[in-house]
Amino acid sequence: MPKIAEIEGTPNRNALKFILKEPLTWGVTCSYDNAEQAKDDPLAAALFDIDHVTNVFYVDRWITITQDGGADWQDLAREVADPIRAAPAAASGSAAKIEAASSAIAGLSLEDQQRLETINMLLEEEVRPYLQNDGGDLHVLGLEGNKLSVHYQGACGTCPSSISGTLRGIQNMLRSIEPDIVVVAV
Repeated sequence: MPKIAEIEGTPNRNALKFILKEPLTWGVTCSYDNAEQAKDDPLAAALFDIDHVTNVFYVDRWITITQDGGADWQDLAREVADPIRAAPAAASGSAAKIEAASSAIAGLSLEDQQRLETINMLLEEEVRPYLQNDGGDLHVLGLEGNKLSVHYQGACGTCPSSISGTLRGIQNMLRSIEPDIVVVAV
């Protein structure tokens, strides 16, 4: 049962980040935009049962809850704390982490796999720490030619600055290693 160590605001005023003392997962992200998507995840399903919750995103020792803007965060934070505390802490999940990491490169040529590895290393060092600090993340969906498809998660998924400014910044940064790359948020 994870205990909440801290609660932080995010740049997205409709999202809060809960930092936990125990991990929920080991490197495997869980991201849901609605109750239907979350039906097989007991923690996310319980959170979507609470009025105003519109997105649930968690990985390792933190979870970001996004609301529709119709609730007072002080009250909503108390409500979502119960299912978070009731969730089981993660057992070692190295196999799941390896499977999740390899899914984006399945079916790519060796050259494209190497390109994607280089892109992911740069994202891991230069982008993800900042997004995660703000209660979100970025998942690479695929690479087709010079088009990199990404998906924002957590607080970043509904934050206007991630879809505009951050996306342009990521594309400009990646152009230092891939001059013709186009980054598309899906």
